Amino acid sequence: MVERFKFLVVGRGMMGAAAARYLALQGDGVAVIGPDEPKDWANHQGVFASHYDEARITRTIDSNPVWARLANRSIARYGEIAAESGVDFYEEVGCLIVGPKRGGHDPYVGQVESAARQLGVSIEMLSDSALKARFRYFDFGTDCEGVYEEKNAGYVNPRRLVEAQSILAERAGATVIRRTAVSVREEGDVAIVTTDDGAVYSAERVLIAAGGFSINENLLPRPLDLKVYGRTVAFFEIPDAELDAYAGMPSLIHQPDDPIDHIYLLPPVRYPDGKTYLKIGGDPDDLLLETEPEIRAWFRRGGRLTTRDHLHRIITGLVPTLADAPISMAACVTSFTPDNYPAIGFAGERIAVLTGGCGAAAKSSDEIGRLGAELIQHGRILDDAYGDVFRPVFRD
Repeated sequence: MVERFKFLVVGRGMMGAAAARYLALQGDGVAVIGPDEPKDWANHQGVFASHYDEARITRTIDSNPVWARLANRSIARYGEIAAESGVDFYEEVGCLIVGPKRGGHDPYVGQVESAARQLGVSIEMLSDSALKARFRYFDFGTDCEGVYEEKNAGYVNPRRLVEAQSILAERAGATVIRRTAVSVREEGDVAIVTTDDGAVYSAERVLIAAGGFSINENLLPRPLDLKVYGRTVAFFEIPDAELDAYAGMPSLIHQPDDPIDHIYLLPPVRYPDGKTYLKIGGDPDDLLLETEPEIRAWFRRGGRLTTRDHLHRIITGLVPTLADAPISMAACVTSFTPDNYPAIGFAGERIAVLTGGCGAAAKSSDEIGRLGAELIQHGRILDDAYGDVFRPVFRD
């Protein structure tokens, strides 16, 4: 028996869950397909998701006006989503961006400041001495400057944001199917989705929001031009008795003199194992994952020791008190389109795609999901604020 829907979203991550909510708010006949998080990553043979984490940086400042609009619109709705779902997912701890002092060889800090001014974002410029006095746990050295955004910035808990979106989608009438889609095809006047348990579903339109797993050749009628990279993040454990030393720590983006050491860092956050960790990411090189089975294997592998050691070296200089802290690591992926914008468009007559976070989409996932919902509901994105930047590029 084939279960029929009007709209079906494949992928229950940050973009897919948001898209399902917006679709369900507009009418009946909506379903979203995606498995729950596996308990044993190392032995899990199915798909994964990069939102299996507790903290992602959020900020309103971006020198690119498209990404700035995506972020600002999403952040403005955090409070509403949390209040309506009953799930808190946002911590306004501020975001600090540090780089070489303006006037030198690296224009990074000047570009960030200019973007903040253009967006009307309230910021505080901090000298190297002011940074040292204000954030005693960090050691940025000399000849640097910081841009500090105290309000409307910090981090989101991606697990809990997906939970909040899913609660609201179900409350609005969406059906949640906790399985993995193994094939999607167009057949006559419908699209047919088959899941890993053999169940078959049909819909007038299907939105593929499967992150890096969207490169699965069985999901789209045309192969998407999407590069998927394996990333490694490192976690430094902080005992409860030492947490006061890091009180007030903001999220951090650091661009040192050597760009290979560019990193992002999240303040201490308690994880599901009951322990508190400071997380840092910033791979020194790219690990391209060319096929869907390679992505699964990467998540099972759990990251690269070479990247973990690279991040440990950076922490030793940047947060010296954590030099000897217990360290662990995890794997995730980032997906990039040719133009570094999300791909939101049709791959066929009835199958559309919503993917390509480009390493910057977690904070903006609500607005990106809204645009994906608008696409399959109306056949195009009605909002003309973004122009045509989201048109997908296919490899055929």
